[in-house]
Amino acid sequence: MIITRTPLRLSFLGGGTDYPAHYLKHGGQTLGAAMNKYTFITVKRLPDLFDYRIRASYSKIELCKDLDSIEHPSVRECMRSMGIQSGLEISVVSDLPARSGIGSSSSFTVGFLNALHGHKGETVSKLRLAAEAVHVEHDMIREQVGVQDQYTCAQGGIVHIKYGKDGSVRLDPVPVHPDRRRRLEERLVLYYTGVQRTSQHVLPEQIERTVSGENRTHLAQLDGLVDAGLEVLCGNRPLSELGELLHTGWAAKRNLSSKVSNSEIDNYYSAARRAGAVGGKLMGAGSGGFLLLFVEPDKQEAVQRALDGLPEVRTSFDYTGSTVIFYDPDVSEPGRRHFFPAATVS
Repeated sequence: MIITRTPLRLSFLGGGTDYPAHYLKHGGQTLGAAMNKYTFITVKRLPDLFDYRIRASYSKIELCKDLDSIEHPSVRECMRSMGIQSGLEISVVSDLPARSGIGSSSSFTVGFLNALHGHKGETVSKLRLAAEAVHVEHDMIREQVGVQDQYTCAQGGIVHIKYGKDGSVRLDPVPVHPDRRRRLEERLVLYYTGVQRTSQHVLPEQIERTVSGENRTHLAQLDGLVDAGLEVLCGNRPLSELGELLHTGWAAKRNLSSKVSNSEIDNYYSAARRAGAVGGKLMGAGSGGFLLLFVEPDKQEAVQRALDGLPEVRTSFDYTGSTVIFYDPDVSEPGRRHFFPAATVS
């Protein structure tokens, strides 16, 4: 049995420039972080005692006789990419709701690939895990998704990722002083709008406008905000400037597609700003999910009142990335178990 733990992510600046439709022509960059909310995936051998050969348990339970019968696209294609046809029981548990803009799909793909490597007795680097997840999602499932989620969830920490016109991806951890990092964590608050949606519902218009060049100016602005964000995080400028950059980025992102926001989201965001939030953005592609706000501590109670009814989620950064947290080699000795502290596994 293998259990992996893979963080969900917060996207700060540059989202939209990590789509191949953009960066293969113009390059791109993003600034984001993994957070201490996770996807847990258990993979274990399925005995030859059942009339099905694969059991996958997530928001539903699938009992399948072969690989092609699996409905969950990432389960099916991750197994295919690893050359595993059957004989597995897979269980998934997440700390936060799926389809809410926090990278849950890529967190799952990265974590499942990590578990499958462990199942085969293999170790793999975090960057390779991310690249394999991109391959599964882009080339096998044919999803129109970006690249930042896979790398951020696999690596962990606060990360600056650059995307080259040649298809290359360069990831650099962002060194933020511990005290400054703690103060940043205190000012970032997630609010759940209660609306779940897939990126495939939101993205087609944005991708079409990106391919046609209509989004070029807005994406160039989003790219430039990353450099400003790095200066804030790594320098001595007031942290509130990051909140202002989030606000500027959200205004630019709303121009990428008519589906990025809606009247309900706009009302929530306006109410939060009136109550004292410096800035923020909707996580992920848009239209629902989690709203991330930068709020000074003395304004947080007022913002909570203004968003009465929206569940609040407090979080901090994760620096372990995707890790194996439990391993049972399934050897003959009864009771033999191997636990690994998450921070020590690469």
